[in-house]
Amino acid sequence: VATQNCRKLNAILNLEEDVCNLQTQKESLKKEHSQCSRSIRRMKQKLNNLYRDIFNRLRDDQGRPVNPCQYVIHCSSDGSVFIIPKHLVKSEQDNEKEQKQK
Repeated sequence: VATQNCRKLNAILNLEEDVCNLQTQKESLKKEHSQCSRSIRRMKQKLNNLYRDIFNRLRDDQGRPVNPCQYVIHCSSDGSVFIIPKHLVKSEQDNEKEQKQK
């Protein structure tokens, strides 16, 4: 009986240590998640600023500003950048629907 109690006590102590380690890991992951979220927000803001700056500088053939509501910036895999009318680009929702159907 004493041996069984000792084993149970050891198991409890090991489980308590595991819980403590997991809580420490959880806090570490929370901090990492928070840092990643901040980093993503900063990158999104920089991207929005860049997007706005690009469209502020763009002009059509007659020298008029290009309307960002009618065009999108497209970057191809070879590094080329294009300004494409929105009606020619498939929406993200259409792409998601196609992927779900596959």
